[in-house]
Amino acid sequence: MEHKKILEKLSVGNCPVGMGGCKNVGLGYDCCEYDITIFDGKEHNQSFLEYDGNFYCIHHGTLQETSLDILLQYSDMTILLDEQWELRMLLSKIKEKKVQIFNAYIKNCLVEAGICITKAKHGLHSDPYSSSWVKCAAYFLADAVSVSNSHRPSPVHMLKILRELDKNKTNETISVITDSIGIERATPSLLSRMLKSTIGFSDLIEDNFHSKSILRKYTYLVENSLFSDCYFYLGYINRNNFKRIQDLHRKPELIHMLKTGFDLENDTTKIESDANNLHQATNYLLSMTHE
Repeated sequence: MEHKKILEKLSVGNCPVGMGGCKNVGLGYDCCEYDITIFDGKEHNQSFLEYDGNFYCIHHGTLQETSLDILLQYSDMTILLDEQWELRMLLSKIKEKKVQIFNAYIKNCLVEAGICITKAKHGLHSDPYSSSWVKCAAYFLADAVSVSNSHRPSPVHMLKILRELDKNKTNETISVITDSIGIERATPSLLSRMLKSTIGFSDLIEDNFHSKSILRKYTYLVENSLFSDCYFYLGYINRNNFKRIQDLHRKPELIHMLKTGFDLENDTTKIESDANNLHQATNYLLSMTHE
């Protein structure tokens, strides 16, 4: 990648700039974008740029960042521009506290999973989003297991990473997670329908051309017969956008989009069973964090 050209294209001035993401650590597929963070302190949403045949996901960050989710993604970041060594100092602090950041992030994911499971159970016979909460819980557990094995969340690659983890008690929860997500249901025809709803949901919630990146990754995964990975990826993107919705109870119309995008379960017995299994897995992982 010609770093200078993309920095000129972005007109970053003298702000520190870093590159993270899967390509930065050698995991990227051809469909993956370069993750670029401009440390300008601005509160802009992430945006997507296509330039010279490559896709770039542009983030805006602050050198005073405290969010665990974001600090985790800055771990192992490559510096592209840092004239005052400010970014270098931030990354040094993150490296120094990496274990604490990872552990705190894992606990946060497990707490989020527990909240989602509680919502699913309480709304089993009344909440149209009950199955959506189960899916969210499963993805939060996937995040927790991935990070507990020193892998930062990366939705395109996460299922492959989870499958290849060493066998131990913590990683035994992976089967519960994948069963609840429903990856065995993945077929080309279903994935095509999920894609349309996922893109529509992304455009509605994010409105930042993320849909172009989603389509690019979907195409790559399907063309390479990675159907389960594609199913996992689309669901992960929907989880992220689902959690952004405010006043969810006032927007029942979204359930029709999520039914396809999330490939939701209609059987309340199955939803309850998945919720119970995820509850047990969450409690086990929480107990391991206290050891």
